[in-house]
Amino acid sequence: MRILAAFACISLALASCRARAPEGPTAVIRVRNFGEIRIELAPKLAPRHVAAFSGLAAAHFYDGTTFHRVIPSFMIQGGDPNSKDADPMNDGTGGPGYTLQPEFSDSPHVPGTLSMARRSEPDSAGSQFFIMTTGSESWRPQLDRQYTVFGHVRSGQDVVDRISAVPRDRRDRPLENVVVDSITIEPSPTR
Repeated sequence: MRILAAFACISLALASCRARAPEGPTAVIRVRNFGEIRIELAPKLAPRHVAAFSGLAAAHFYDGTTFHRVIPSFMIQGGDPNSKDADPMNDGTGGPGYTLQPEFSDSPHVPGTLSMARRSEPDSAGSQFFIMTTGSESWRPQLDRQYTVFGHVRSGQDVVDRISAVPRDRRDRPLENVVVDSITIEPSPTR
C-alpha cells in the first residue's frame, strides 16, 4: 500500500513538472456572472491575429460586448461591437472596420481553442472570435485549416462550457445577454 501511495505522489510531482509555462501573452476574458477565461495567445502561430486582438483589447473595444452566439458541444462566439446595442438582430454583423488575411495552420480545433470567426470569405475576419467547448471534436473537419487558430484556454474551460449551455433562441443567441466586462492582455513571461 505504501508503494502505491509513493508512486501516486511521484506521478503527481512529475505531472506538475511537465505542465509547461505559457509561451505567449495571456488574454484574460472577464465574463459578468460567469467568471474568468484565461487564454494563452499564440503569436508564433498567428502573429497578425494576436496583434489585432491584443490591440482591440487594449483599446477596450471588447468591453461590454456579448457572447452573441452559443452552441453546446460546439463553441461560444463573441467580439461583435454591434452586440452592445439594443438590437439583437444585428448581432454577428459588426467588426472593427478592417479585415485580416488568414493565418491558417495545422493547429486543430480541439476544446479550448480560440479561433477567429469570419464570413464565408477567408479574408473576412476582424474582431469576432470563438472558443471551442468540451465535446466539440466532431466539428474539426469543418474548421481545421479553414479558420485561424490564435490561442488556447489555460483555465476557465468550465466557464466556456457553462456559457454554451445557457438558454438561447432559434438563432443560438442567449436569451439573456452574456456580457464581456473586459479583455486584458498580460505580457508573455520573461525567460
